[in-house]
Amino acid sequence: MTQSYTVIIERDPESGWLIGEVVELAGCYTQAPDLPTLETNVREAIAAYLQTA
Repeated sequence: MTQSYTVIIERDPESGWLIGEVVELAGCYTQAPDLPTLETNVREAIAAYLQTA
């Protein structure tokens, strides 16, 4: 079964990097310099979060 999550993406004004926050998972954040990398990082962050929850 596939679970879907809401990810809010913002750009850090100082570094220019993208920051992704998974709304349903408190404290689950990641960052990356571009959108494809951010998507990979978000998937990894969700997996890590769920393994430790």
